Amino acid sequence: MSDANVTLQRHGAVALVTLASQNTLNPLTSALMTELGAALQALDHDSETRAIVLTGSPRAFAAGADIQAMAGMTYAHAVQDNYLAAEWQAVSALRKPLVAAVRGYALGGGCELAMICDIVVAGENALFGQPEIKLGLVPGAGGTQRLPRAVGKSLAMEMNLSGEPITATQALASGLVSRVVADEDVVDVALSVAQSIARHSLPVLLAVKAATARAFETSLAEGLAYERSAFHGCFALNDQREGCEAFLERRVPHFDHR
Repeated sequence: MSDANVTLQRHGAVALVTLASQNTLNPLTSALMTELGAALQALDHDSETRAIVLTGSPRAFAAGADIQAMAGMTYAHAVQDNYLAAEWQAVSALRKPLVAAVRGYALGGGCELAMICDIVVAGENALFGQPEIKLGLVPGAGGTQRLPRAVGKSLAMEMNLSGEPITATQALASGLVSRVVADEDVVDVALSVAQSIARHSLPVLLAVKAATARAFETSLAEGLAYERSAFHGCFALNDQREGCEAFLERRVPHFDHR
């Protein structure tokens, strides 16, 4: 991929997508988000890809939105263009498992982008925060909605109202990330996590991700009903039969993703 803001590398069934702006802080400009959305949607439709890792530079996963663009924006412009909506929807609509490999700053839109990911692997020096209030802004891509679901009301309120970031250690303790590793190991560990995911049946991966996401969007009763329906649906798959037979025969399953 030759886009100026996004690069792609293949690691078997895992795709490594890197935010590669000329500015190593990776400000989330409309151009970058448009390229990222297009890259992720292409991978979502690629039958050879079963998991995706998203990372940035060693200095920053992404240090926030495009402040230069927002400085001159009017309310009418923001509302009429539905600013941020279309570019971010393409990312949040991804069906395949998405692992974030976060080094350095993940602030504002960068923190919100990490929260869209299904799993977050953080470097020991990573910082997560929603500093929009310092700019006279409300977070606009999930900071007031995904963050409380991830870390709870009290910490989310503190982060959003103070604008101060939390460390990787605090992020791990609060449930914002799944693990913290040495900065130099972040991408390799995220790729290893993605590889452990990618060995499974693709239609089941899609179903598990969708069902787990329901836990944050519906009541318990509705979520359980959705889960049960997804569970029953697996019995229509060749991969379910292969998985069970392989277990009984004490061998590694060979899924054909059907």
